Amino acid sequence: MIQLSLVLRLLGPSIAALGVTFLGLALFDAVFWHDRTETVFSELGVGYLVAGLFLLQPLRGKQHHLRSRDAMLLVTLTWLVIAMLGAVPFVVFERLSFTDAVFETMSGLTTTGATVFTHIEGEPPTVLMYRQFIQWLGGLGIILLVVAILPMLNVGGMKIYKAETPGPMKDDKLSPRISHTARYLWGVYVFLTLSCALAFWGAGMNLYDAFAHSFTTVATGGFSTHDASLGYFDSVAIEMVANVFMVLGSINFGLHFVALRRGMLQVYWRDQETRVFLGVVAVATLLVAGLLLLRGQYDSVWTTLRHALFQVISFISTTGFGSTGFTDWPDAAVVMLILLGFVGGCAGSTAGGNKIVRWILTAKMTYAQFRQLVHPHAMQTIRYMKRPVPEAILGSVRVFMFYSVILSLVLAIALMMTGLDFVSAYSAVAACLNVLGPGFGSVGANFEPVSDVGTWILILTMLIGRLEYFTVLVLFTRRFWKY
Repeated sequence: MIQLSLVLRLLGPSIAALGVTFLGLALFDAVFWHDRTETVFSELGVGYLVAGLFLLQPLRGKQHHLRSRDAMLLVTLTWLVIAMLGAVPFVVFERLSFTDAVFETMSGLTTTGATVFTHIEGEPPTVLMYRQFIQWLGGLGIILLVVAILPMLNVGGMKIYKAETPGPMKDDKLSPRISHTARYLWGVYVFLTLSCALAFWGAGMNLYDAFAHSFTTVATGGFSTHDASLGYFDSVAIEMVANVFMVLGSINFGLHFVALRRGMLQVYWRDQETRVFLGVVAVATLLVAGLLLLRGQYDSVWTTLRHALFQVISFISTTGFGSTGFTDWPDAAVVMLILLGFVGGCAGSTAGGNKIVRWILTAKMTYAQFRQLVHPHAMQTIRYMKRPVPEAILGSVRVFMFYSVILSLVLAIALMMTGLDFVSAYSAVAACLNVLGPGFGSVGANFEPVSDVGTWILILTMLIGRLEYFTVLVLFTRRFWKY
């Protein structure tokens, strides 16, 4: 049976972490920004911190055996509860409805980047920084942060890691102790974020914007403090910095750790997934640039390549930043960008999408199937990085790719039933399922035109996409609750 009491109490650390976040924002507002939000943030911070510690208190000093089903329920509930509790500042300061506020918060936490805001410039700096920071907090995963901080969760920590970490190969870890692995990953994450902030600052951003955008660039989230996104700055240097760190955010963070520890850049080129990812970026950039040149979209080849490269990286990394009005591009280029969102980044990164490794394995399985037709009695072994891939992983990849197609269509139809046209509905689902952000059609500017029912569908879609389908969908099966 599900250990419901244990699961509910283990929500405590995440709620407390949200409380600490609010207290930090209140402090920064009191010291730097002075936009009179510190009272609300401090009251919420104290309330959430006390509530989190209260839930956690009975568990101290005891051994707890968290089973796989408990871990999946805990991870799903954590994201839902934090999205709802984290929505309060948007209700208080922005006068958003609870539905829209939860959508905005879930979009931030899952690093989707879709928004219901119609105008964000001029909003209180503390609220905007909170909006940026929740993307960073959700980039590597809320639960993974808890596992890194609290050794109490070492029992069952690997199960939590598997339930939340993206990618098909979930047994890979950097240390025998999962808490150490979590700390290593968060150490790399913090290092890249600080490096990104300094690079943005050096490229011309003020310090506030530099840190705000570093949170959402490394997290491949895409929220910005300006309505025009990075296009507001109209700076080649800033776009190049964003390109570099969106790519780094899309590469396996375990690979970053190994490269930093060994001081060897060759580590990246030896990794097949990274090589394929960079190859897809290069080919897609040339194809998109070719389409734009045929259309005569921009005055020069350099400008065309600049915007093509930026938007290709933005979409394949599922960041969703904009440097130009890409919604006015030719239909073929727009479709290509949407498909790049489905391709996604590498496993173990902050990027969404189906992940490059799954596409590699799908291609290998397809090739093996063709060979089997020619040589019916041949023994086929699928290898990745020169090692045989277990059938269990291959099976999970097949099912995942199947659900990627089916869920996109089913959820798009559900949205169309709320009144959206096909282009708007499908692009909205693609944006939320791949935690990408930008949509097209009536949701091209923002998601405010979506009805309340449609908004809740998209909230669930973002959660399903961020936790890669199975962790959430298994909760809707009888067998999960029966035994």
